[in-house]
Amino acid sequence: MREADETTRQRLADALRDEPATPSALATRLDLTAGAVLRHAEHVARSVDGTDEQFLVAPPACRECGFDAYDDLLNLPSRCPECKSEAVDEPTFTIE
Repeated sequence: MREADETTRQRLADALRDEPATPSALATRLDLTAGAVLRHAEHVARSVDGTDEQFLVAPPACRECGFDAYDDLLNLPSRCPECKSEAVDEPTFTIE
């Protein structure tokens, strides 16, 4: 299938099958916003559910205190709920 014929979600899924990536990296690669990547990632996660693939998420993590127990993994937290630091790494997605 030609790239122009693929949907955004297909391109996102293909990118995640190639290598793990953060929402910002995917946004740059697919010419989207990070918020759009998160919305599409939610649908991609549901579409691989029930197949032989898995949508995996490495949670966001605070670079100051190490907190990584965020409730919503498909989100870009602005700061750590524990130490209130704004030094929070983005989640990383992959499909295996």
